[in-house]
Amino acid sequence: MPTSSLVQLPDHDLSHIFTLAKWYQIENGQYQLSECAPDPQNGVFITLFGEQLTTAKLQNFLAFLHDSEFLVSAICQYHPHPALPEAIVVYVNNQYIPTVTEQLKKELREAAHSLHLQAAILVDPPTTAKPGLLVMDMDSTAIKIECIDEIARLANVYDEVAQVTAQAMAGQLAFSESLYQRVSKLEGVELSLIQQLKENLPLMEGVQTLCAHLKQHNWHLAIASGGFTWFAESLLEPLQLDGYYANELEIADERLTGKVLGEVVDAQKKAQIVATLTEELELDKQQTVAMGDGANDLIMMAQAGLGIAVHGKPKVVEQADAAICEGSLLQVLYLLGIPCGKK
Repeated sequence: MPTSSLVQLPDHDLSHIFTLAKWYQIENGQYQLSECAPDPQNGVFITLFGEQLTTAKLQNFLAFLHDSEFLVSAICQYHPHPALPEAIVVYVNNQYIPTVTEQLKKELREAAHSLHLQAAILVDPPTTAKPGLLVMDMDSTAIKIECIDEIARLANVYDEVAQVTAQAMAGQLAFSESLYQRVSKLEGVELSLIQQLKENLPLMEGVQTLCAHLKQHNWHLAIASGGFTWFAESLLEPLQLDGYYANELEIADERLTGKVLGEVVDAQKKAQIVATLTEELELDKQQTVAMGDGANDLIMMAQAGLGIAVHGKPKVVEQADAAICEGSLLQVLYLLGIPCGKK
């Protein structure tokens, strides 16, 4: 079987070089078509995605991996959705992997970013070839806004709510206490004032197509949010959700009372939701995904097989298994569509 070298090739689209979804063995800078996909149990996958890839960008990224002591043994170009550009994934056997620290993951993201791309290290990643579970945060994840901030603006109490939010972010208030305090400032807001907001929630780019694709592959979809059921229920149809879990605002005489009903959906509750759904659906943990943007999503993300930061805060990006830092949420499929031989 013939071999080739990337170094010898002109800088152009990789589709001229690799056959989609076919793995190529790499040895001493040469690559050769392989008869089988690598075993996900014996190594890690590093995926490179974003803009259209070229041989020059791939060479630069492979050089970074080499300098970081990753010994790449196989490579594959794949295309998980027609609306996305092709991506590259490489495989590194467990024997040739450096210690993967937050610093190394940061350097990996920075190396990809310098090429106008994104990257992630994946251990035994989920696959759309089998049923799975996706649990999403709502505010600033499935939708582009923070609902409580928008209600506060409409009610002219934004500064007061933002002050409480800042205390919570600084660790001076527990989430539940900050929620109670912020909601109390919304007392008397008429439902008619926020009805238009509910009916026009701005979906995060790509999330609707992502959800439609996953439903076609028998995935269970849910929202777990520290936001409000009043808004989450309006996402049931557009995102084809199987369920939603959020905080319930008390309403009386078509106005908010400033109180929250029932158990607060906080970080621990979000993680519990992932665990419960995983058990109820009889899924392997590796077929579960949780994604969010804030610190209160980290426990939920750790509970899932794959935790994804979505346009996340720096701390969340650092601690997540993978991150989508720019562009469409449809790119999540790069993390779920690797041709890795799973059945």
